[in-house]
Amino acid sequence: MKNRLVVIGANDFQNQLIVKAKEKGYETHVFAWKDGSIGEKTADFFYPISIIEKEEILEKVREINPKGIVSIASDLATVTVNYVANELNLVGNSNVSTLVSTNKYEMRKAFLKNHIPSPKFYVINKGFDIDTLLNINYNLEMDKLHKNPNVNVLPLSFPVIIKPTDRSGSRGINKVFNNEELKEAVFKSIEVSFEKKAIIEEFVEGNEYSAEFISYDGEHYFLAVTKKFTTGAPHFIETAHMEPVQLEKSEKENLINIIKDALDSLQVKNGASHSEFKIDNHGNIKIIEIGARMGGDCIGSDLVKISTGYDFVDMVIDVACGKAPSFIKVRDPKAAFIKFIFNEEDLKLVENIKKNYPDKIYRISEIDKVGSREVVDSSTRYGYIILACDSVKEGYDILKLKDL
Repeated sequence: MKNRLVVIGANDFQNQLIVKAKEKGYETHVFAWKDGSIGEKTADFFYPISIIEKEEILEKVREINPKGIVSIASDLATVTVNYVANELNLVGNSNVSTLVSTNKYEMRKAFLKNHIPSPKFYVINKGFDIDTLLNINYNLEMDKLHKNPNVNVLPLSFPVIIKPTDRSGSRGINKVFNNEELKEAVFKSIEVSFEKKAIIEEFVEGNEYSAEFISYDGEHYFLAVTKKFTTGAPHFIETAHMEPVQLEKSEKENLINIIKDALDSLQVKNGASHSEFKIDNHGNIKIIEIGARMGGDCIGSDLVKISTGYDFVDMVIDVACGKAPSFIKVRDPKAAFIKFIFNEEDLKLVENIKKNYPDKIYRISEIDKVGSREVVDSSTRYGYIILACDSVKEGYDILKLKDL
């Protein structure tokens, strides 16, 4: 009888996990809301249950009796993965770790308590009077508002970033420059938040990156750094990603040590993690946030493999099933790029690549009709193309990328 693996989620990103599990000989049992996603077809067994229905999924997984349970690029799915893993004594992270790695407010407090460099912040509840916040004399009154030593109070100096405490994928994120913008942005972020809270945090200057790690039994292993390209203010939707990023040796060592400490502060012990951070012109690093799961946007599922030769998806499956990750290279490393489709110009770029650089194409997703909806976050982009290039410069030139 085949070993069974439960996968939470069925979209294109999760499908890379499903396909790899089947290659490794696992019988795949996939849970997701039925909406025609590709994982519904590639799974050995598909269960049309929403990923947030953790109690219903738990009872079904008891019957399946899998070797492990996993998801690779979703904070929402991670909640269910760890809940079921803890109930059934499978490999995962604790429920406390789940909370502090999926809720930005709890994460900020954990970072502050453990001296992890990160932005100053302030949390706003749905019923909070925003005018009270705007009229505070921070130098004299902030200590009266906050008796909790775990709260790193933000002096309200614009610009600031507003985001929901418990969403991902650029949902509800805004950079604001004045009081009126602040009110509107807080309202919008609270509306998309599950717990109806928003976080106001200082805007950190510097170039934005992410780092991928794999953890096993409390030990953290660095894999890659990714450069992020975005639309910029106000929503910062990712337009492209690139690996590898060359950092100075001392800068890389400092980054790795900071992220390892940050992962410990979030009590992450097993599985993938995706750490977003900024480095300013003086080399100072601040952790923006960390997801205790693989980076989305095909960073973990594809770019890490292309740029390092390591099979990150394979590692995640092994760890979920109680095995140490393998660091054997499965391919020769190249420069890895993903470009997302936002408009007709991007479509023309893809057609040009197909015509003139077909040997650089690693994969092209299904591409939805451009203009069929407004692109408001990462989930509403129309598709993507992934390239494996001989050099970083070659990828920049082919994709016509420019640093912000």
